[in-house]
Amino acid sequence: MPNTPTKYFGNLEYRNEDVIQFPSGIPAFEEEVSFLLVEAADRAPLQFLQSMRQTSLCFLALPILVVDSKYRLELSSEDLTSLGLATDRQPSIGTDIECMAVLVTPETGPPSVNLLAPIVINRRNRRGIQAIRADLTYSHQFKLAAAAVCL
Repeated sequence: MPNTPTKYFGNLEYRNEDVIQFPSGIPAFEEEVSFLLVEAADRAPLQFLQSMRQTSLCFLALPILVVDSKYRLELSSEDLTSLGLATDRQPSIGTDIECMAVLVTPETGPPSVNLLAPIVINRRNRRGIQAIRADLTYSHQFKLAAAAVCL
């Protein structure tokens, strides 16, 4: 089984079908196109999006429905096409796709998550994007509730 070195998890073993491909990268990290989603049971519900290229690049994230159980995802037809999904309907979180909010932990102040541009992964083909919403329904700095801060 192949493995990749990481700063935070040591050498991670993975199967090729576990690799998530971001064809356009992630905004500000356009060259980062291959990631592994690490879900450690002892750190749930935290998720880690580990770059396959940069050992020290690992995004912290939370499942979007943990942050907001009523979150309504609105993907553009371009996003749906990029993910390899049907363009005639919105996909179902947890069934068709994984959807997560990137966690920001500033040195001062409470942690927040980006609900304006969630990470979306097609569960079937392992393609991912950061889907930037066209509306302003959600914030890119959504403050976590006190209960969620004690993850």
